[in-house]
Amino acid sequence: MNVLRFTRLAAALVVSLAVTAAPAITIDWVTVGDPGNAADTTGDPNPAGAVADSFRIMKYEFTNQQYTAFLNSVAATDTHSLYNASMGSDVRGGITQSGTSGGYTYAVKPNMGDKPVNFVSWFDAARVANWLMNGATSSSSTETGAYTLSGSTSGNAPAVNPGATFFIPTENQWYKAAYYKGGSTNAGYWNFGTQSDTPPAAVNATAAGIGMAGGVSPITNGNLANFGLVADWNGQDGNVTTVGTNGGPSAYGAFDMSGNLWEWNDLAGVGGSTVGRRGGDFGSRYLELMAAARSTSDPSSEFVLYGFRLAGSVSGPAGIPEIAPAGLGSVLALVTGALGLLARRRSRR
Repeated sequence: MNVLRFTRLAAALVVSLAVTAAPAITIDWVTVGDPGNAADTTGDPNPAGAVADSFRIMKYEFTNQQYTAFLNSVAATDTHSLYNASMGSDVRGGITQSGTSGGYTYAVKPNMGDKPVNFVSWFDAARVANWLMNGATSSSSTETGAYTLSGSTSGNAPAVNPGATFFIPTENQWYKAAYYKGGSTNAGYWNFGTQSDTPPAAVNATAAGIGMAGGVSPITNGNLANFGLVADWNGQDGNVTTVGTNGGPSAYGAFDMSGNLWEWNDLAGVGGSTVGRRGGDFGSRYLELMAAARSTSDPSSEFVLYGFRLAGSVSGPAGIPEIAPAGLGSVLALVTGALGLLARRRSRR
């Protein structure tokens, strides 16, 4: 083959491979300031919500689209059971798995990409934090970084490691991000994560345009939440709904901290055999959405009502780097090397 022609073909291959690389996935963060705020002495636990330093927390719950990128990056074999089969078989789950072990691939179900991922354990969330902290690539460790997991998928949850830039929020951090009024270190606390002391109205998914093709604008303000089994979506009496479309945010700008899914937290930042859940779910009573409501579970539990959002250091990265399909890096390196060799040969001629 003519050297110039081969060079052009190889260059086209590089461009083609680059185009087919997985798109970058970003995480939206809000900053929870007012360091050294006073604790709430009316909620559960008592006291709660005092945090010494500023931190960031995800604006929305971790979604099926984001978790699918994580699975495709690290779970071709799925050594640590990061995928729960109910994500595919349950209508409220949002991710399918294809292939066989060693070559598993994952895809988002139709209309489920922006819904929160469920059927995830505390250990799954911790591995996402490790993956992000280590660069969010297929070679990134899920076992060290924010948490030292050493293959564990059950038993005691480990404490967060010093210097972690991504992590599961402590109960005090989650509580502050949801209920604190902000504005000063003595601002006080709301009863609900919608900046209200009165119960939110149960948002109707159909009226909000959630899960509909085109149609009505979502509801992103007001004292509303997805709870109480009223969201008629996918034919279900209660379901997950698109993040950020269930009413107003907390004072710091975090959405869905009341309703949608229970979210994992770390009760005291030290792990243990029991960890926390906060915020209620799409089937909860309004009492479970309150600052006075508290729930705990085994960290290995995976259920249709359980999801998560991560917290992070204020100085940490703002998003997830672009993720290339497995093996793309080696192919690009091979093609790039071939191009360089051909160029050198042609210059000598």
